[in-house]
Amino acid sequence: MVCKILWCVLFVFLLSADVHSSINKQLLNCCEGDILLLLDSSGSIANYEFSRLLFFAADLLRPFSLGRGHVRVGLLQVGTNPHLEFGLDVHSNQETLQSAMQGVKQLKGDTNTEAALSVALELLTETDVKVPKILLWLTDGVQPGDVDRPMSELKTRGVSVLIVSTVHGNYQVLKRVVTPPLESHLYSVDIDNIDIITEDLRKAIIEIIRAERLRVVDLTSHSAVLQWRPVLSQDSGYYELWYKSVSKPGREIRRTLTGDSSRAELKNLQPDTTYTASLRPESNQAVFNTLTVTFTTFPDVLSPAVVYLSDHGPDQIRVSWGPLQPARVQRYTVEYGAIPSSHVRTVTLSRQKNSTLLTGLEPGTQYLVTVTALQVDGKERAMSVRACTLAEALPALIDLQLEPVTRRDLEVEEMQVKWQAYQGGLRGYWIKWETEKPHSASSSMYLPPSSRSTRLTHLAPNSRVCVSPIYSSGRGDGLCCTATTHRG
Repeated sequence: MVCKILWCVLFVFLLSADVHSSINKQLLNCCEGDILLLLDSSGSIANYEFSRLLFFAADLLRPFSLGRGHVRVGLLQVGTNPHLEFGLDVHSNQETLQSAMQGVKQLKGDTNTEAALSVALELLTETDVKVPKILLWLTDGVQPGDVDRPMSELKTRGVSVLIVSTVHGNYQVLKRVVTPPLESHLYSVDIDNIDIITEDLRKAIIEIIRAERLRVVDLTSHSAVLQWRPVLSQDSGYYELWYKSVSKPGREIRRTLTGDSSRAELKNLQPDTTYTASLRPESNQAVFNTLTVTFTTFPDVLSPAVVYLSDHGPDQIRVSWGPLQPARVQRYTVEYGAIPSSHVRTVTLSRQKNSTLLTGLEPGTQYLVTVTALQVDGKERAMSVRACTLAEALPALIDLQLEPVTRRDLEVEEMQVKWQAYQGGLRGYWIKWETEKPHSASSSMYLPPSSRSTRLTHLAPNSRVCVSPIYSSGRGDGLCCTATTHRG
């Protein structure tokens, strides 16, 4: 019986090894491109989550053949400061890559994704080699930061952004910055079940970096940007590009592109329409396959379709909107006023603007903000949101002093506590300290606003004495001092 069990285990092992071997052979020469792993290594990631993300990434990349002419892999960690664990040209085989992945240590610290994206932009765009480039962001998605602008810059430079997030992630932010399609490029998964997306994500990566492929890298309701791996040079030939609507097959548009081209923008497309586009390299030196892609433009969206708020403060709020459509909008108007006041202020902005900072607002006040776009045809489209300014910071305690006072008649050492505070709106003081009896318990008391001092007895050794001012709208920042007692 033992021999049979051992044989079964060996059989399963050999079968598993054979499956992995076949995958390696299948993917060995399929792809060429750069993959930069952007790994969240901040303190918001638990040690267990970090280890699981590392193991997942290593397993995801295991079948690929590495090095120039194949797949290059780099690892950039996100923390208080970005840390490049290894660059794109470091590993040319799986043995060294897997060993390096096992030795990665978590940074902890803050989640400074914006700084890391600046480094990622340099790494992925510093070379003139025209290969597909992928930024694979592995994150918990908690407080991703202001990543819209740097992610947009990456995508403009031809980088595909793919994201794997745990279920804690800010899905709305991640959805905005990922490269479409969402269903294959954005994954939100429980960390314990992250292995279930390995195959789907690997297929999505292969689709992007497959050696021969025509793909859509940017899509709107009226345009599409096509990208392909260049197989010609300026002197070796040219490309024939043609595209048409599936619903109107008779109307075909053709273009001729130079041999050093690797992308083309198709303009004046109809919204919510399916198109097919074909690209054929023409050369006297070789025969190439015709590449084809099918895509559907987005439904027609007029600005403003979304309005969002940021940079909240006691006297300011930033209002942003989208999409930016300078070719279809004459100007934008932002109207805002406190609720329920009828006084409304207006800001007029050019069609090139999609954000403005509203200043001079009242603290802790709700405002109605309306963004209106005047379209080129004279029609208007408006969207309103409610915005709240932050409450004004409450005054902190100005000064706190402790002075020991010995009561010889009672043989008890008292502590004189003195303080100063701003008087406007003051309702009283909250005092907290540790007592020596019965068991170093914490004590507290409330004193009226006229109080400027008090005496405390039976303080625990090195007790912390804290005094906080209480105002009508809340508690201000207090001060604490350590009481040093002198007992004979």
